[in-house]
Amino acid sequence: MTEETTDAAAVPPGEAAPVPEKPPLSLLLEAVLSIGSDLELRAMLQQIVDTATELTGARYGALGVLDPERGTIGELYTAGLDDTEGQRTSPLPFPCPFPFPDGVPPGHSVLGAPIRVHDQDFGTLCLTGKHTGGFTDSDAAVLRALASQAGIAIANARLYEAARQRERWIEGAAAVTTALLTGGSAADALMTVAEGARALADATAGVILQPNEAGGMEIVTASTLDDPAGIVGTAIEPGSAVLTQLLGGEPVFIEDSATDPRMTTHVRSRFGPSMMLPLQSGGRLIGTLALPRRRGDRPYTAVDRLLATQFASQAALALVLADAGHDRERLAVYEDRDRIARDLHDLVVQRLFATEMMLESTRRRAAVPETDELLGRAVDELDSTIQEVRTAIFALQQPPAEAPATFRGRVLRETGGAAALLGFPPSVHFTGAVDALVRGPVDRQLLAALRGALAAAHRRAGVSAIDVEVDATAELPDGRAAVRLTVADDGREEDGSRPSPVIWRAPL
Repeated sequence: MTEETTDAAAVPPGEAAPVPEKPPLSLLLEAVLSIGSDLELRAMLQQIVDTATELTGARYGALGVLDPERGTIGELYTAGLDDTEGQRTSPLPFPCPFPFPDGVPPGHSVLGAPIRVHDQDFGTLCLTGKHTGGFTDSDAAVLRALASQAGIAIANARLYEAARQRERWIEGAAAVTTALLTGGSAADALMTVAEGARALADATAGVILQPNEAGGMEIVTASTLDDPAGIVGTAIEPGSAVLTQLLGGEPVFIEDSATDPRMTTHVRSRFGPSMMLPLQSGGRLIGTLALPRRRGDRPYTAVDRLLATQFASQAALALVLADAGHDRERLAVYEDRDRIARDLHDLVVQRLFATEMMLESTRRRAAVPETDELLGRAVDELDSTIQEVRTAIFALQQPPAEAPATFRGRVLRETGGAAALLGFPPSVHFTGAVDALVRGPVDRQLLAALRGALAAAHRRAGVSAIDVEVDATAELPDGRAAVRLTVADDGREEDGSRPSPVIWRAPL
């Protein structure tokens, strides 16, 4: 870039040029020192253009920051423009390829100087509308000095900003990893990644997509600052160019989601710049992390892309480790339940059965009717207890938090769900090989009858116990094999009478 000045109209007769309160050299030194005092880049850029207009007496100033990836002006910092003037602008010739107000007279001089950082073009600093006429050689020297110092200060500010940005991403990734490894469900883990990435990237949304059965990818989690309606469930169809890259483990960077032809989802119109980063670890693709910004927001820089990609890699590894930890915990629970079930069967049931046999033998030898009746009730209670323990053993052998695969397991799930409403667990007994004999559609009909009977018992007053029996050795009046469901409770009807047991039969 070069600098350019054009002659300006002379100072109107009778008007004297304003005299600065301090010598120009003193003002320049003060400005140079103040420019390097602020390491926040955007604040520094605004300070540079404000200082340049003040030192040269310009009415308008502008600093255009070059976007190295696109070769255009990416950001514009101005001085002397209000909101109205900023909305009605027209371009000026080189070296100021960005707008100034339409009200600037064509004859006004324009002074410009390039800003370079480490021998690379950073942007252009332009001034126009000098209060006293045209810019002087002294103004040009001041602008060159400011541009040179600005290049040094910008380089330092960039290093500081990059260090702070990396620090934020590292701390954020560590916090997300810690949260993932401390437990929680799979859905909570995905939301933790989405929320953390959205905050770190200053995005309007953090979205997790996972492969679906159709061969595409579907949004399963969304953390957004705006209305999230319609986002979760949105799918990228198979064959999409974006999907091909993501399934291949390649990140996708979008300049404007609303207009990019690769984007095909109905929610794309909400967003502008976006990053779509594969969540993969050890060759395993878990899903995709998408970080869209609003339309018109600043695009992601190369540093943004690098840090977000590194975050996605670490988050994927943490998700895999968290999932492995959950598997280990589930395995430990399964092993513990199996051990308890074996102990109950080998120790408790066998001892109860032996005691029942001894009582039965004693009852047969006893000649006293009262003793015979007492021992008979004791034998019945032991037999009922053995059935209860066997039911508990079977429940322990069912995988927790999973839909039971057997008919016996589905019955226990129904009674277990009713226990939360009743305040106590119903007593359940099985007779015969129910899992082998009871099949569809009879099993579904029986479960529906069971749910109805449990609901009716819950509505009765004074219910403190419910007995459920499923007998796969029953018979119909015509002699056909059948399954019988019996549900009895100790509640009271509205008239105070005891309710009759619910009995349901179906042929096998």
